[in-house]
Amino acid sequence: MNKIGIIGSGTMGIGIAQVAAMNKCNVFLYDQNAEQTEKSLEGLQKVLERLVEKNKISFEESENIFNRIKFCTELKDFKDCDLVIEAIIENKEIKTKVFQQLEEIVSNECIISSNTSSISITSLSSELKNPKRFIGIHFFNPAPLMPLVEVIPGLLTEKNLANEITSLMESWGKTPVIAKDVPGFIVNRIARPFYGEALRIAEENIATPEQIDDAMRTLGNFKMGPFELMDLIGIDVNFSVTKTVYADYFFDPKYKPSLLQQRMSEAKLHGRKTRKGFYDYSENAQKPAPEKDEELYHEIFMRILSMLINEAVEAKRLGIANDEAIELAMQKGVNYPKGLLQWGQEIGYQKISDTLQNLYEIYQEERYRQSPLLRKMSN
Repeated sequence: MNKIGIIGSGTMGIGIAQVAAMNKCNVFLYDQNAEQTEKSLEGLQKVLERLVEKNKISFEESENIFNRIKFCTELKDFKDCDLVIEAIIENKEIKTKVFQQLEEIVSNECIISSNTSSISITSLSSELKNPKRFIGIHFFNPAPLMPLVEVIPGLLTEKNLANEITSLMESWGKTPVIAKDVPGFIVNRIARPFYGEALRIAEENIATPEQIDDAMRTLGNFKMGPFELMDLIGIDVNFSVTKTVYADYFFDPKYKPSLLQQRMSEAKLHGRKTRKGFYDYSENAQKPAPEKDEELYHEIFMRILSMLINEAVEAKRLGIANDEAIELAMQKGVNYPKGLLQWGQEIGYQKISDTLQNLYEIYQEERYRQSPLLRKMSN
């Protein structure tokens, strides 16, 4: 697979294009918005210049990488591609329309894939004439730096295709994991409480975003707290993924979105990209110092971590991925300091179970129900 088509030249599209080009693939980059593509290619040039300055690559290599990316004005330019990766807006109808157009252009051997973070691979492939060659290849942002790639076969995907894509991703220096086609796949499903429970704690005025972030960083060694991370991802993007996962799980209360996050989205306080989110990113803005409280911090940490470990255990029970893939996905995809199953073992599954039982008794909500496997493991 040497000729790679990328649809969409936004942050993810250009990042994936860079990864493929750095691995000596010829890349065909298409976006309806030519201005966006030009802007992204200019950005890529600056990235490559910085890599040269840091002696990561030679000047000649940087030129070769850049020249391997061909800016396409029409989808027709994808006719000789071996693999096409779509990285456009998270909208099923728009994506499906693009795939149907693509099927008329590429050869029958060409693999068609989506970088979707939460839309069902089976539903995207079901409208295609040849759904067997369709698969999910989900990179994490920023694609050149984040090692994890979730490989997601749908119900109609040809049996061996996931292994083929896994081998390709390994040859690109990535850490691929195979995931079941469930809403959110591995990472976006298991990670929901990191944001959702943090938002709930803030909504109820139990603690401030600064305190919650500080608790997760100091007690859990997380590189970023939930609110810092939402600001980085984009509050609108995070909210959109939460809504998709919630709806696709038939409105399971565990994944219920937050009103606070909805209000932030409505106010267009999206985080770093709008210079204001849960924190202020305008010039000379000072980050407020949290009021430290040891007992409160422990309560916050145990509450969020117990919810995360419960999700990881449930993913194991449902066979969404094997243990190794679950542990790798959370460490390599969202930089968790350790695997959640290992963390549960270290703290003690009984303690996790007790924390969730206590929350259930306080709130009387299905949101805090335990995985049947967690109950079993805590006995």
